[in-house]
Amino acid sequence: MTLLRTLMLMALVIWVGGIIFFAFALAPTVFQVLPSQELAGNVVSRSLTILHIMGATAGVIFLSSSILYSLARFARPKLFAPVNVFVALMVIFTLVSQFSISSRMRALRDEAGAISTLPVTDDRGAEFDRLHHWSTRTESAVLLLGVGAVILTARRFS
Repeated sequence: MTLLRTLMLMALVIWVGGIIFFAFALAPTVFQVLPSQELAGNVVSRSLTILHIMGATAGVIFLSSSILYSLARFARPKLFAPVNVFVALMVIFTLVSQFSISSRMRALRDEAGAISTLPVTDDRGAEFDRLHHWSTRTESAVLLLGVGAVILTARRFS
């Protein structure tokens, strides 16, 4: 039981902590200190891919551990417990962000080069901005669900 609780907590701590570090420290810093937006965008893009891999892995670990914990404690899996639903949504949003939104943003950057140098009339810049807004919304949703999952997990163990 202790191992399962530890795995659940570590998965959430790593994932939610990673999102907070990325959003409030890494992304703003690289855009301030690197010499070009293009270079900063490359760092952010690669870091976000790593964060998504970590998050999806953490989500699978959390859900597996949570289901096993329910089996051990209550003799039945609680697949649709609110915390499991939150984490499943986090995984879904993370995968959508990685394989739909981020991949389209990368394709636009590969096609257009430096987005910041595109003329205002170029639709690729507007499309990139639209996708960036969706990326931010998706990551914000994952963070809010993650905070909710932490709260629900803390209540579960009290």
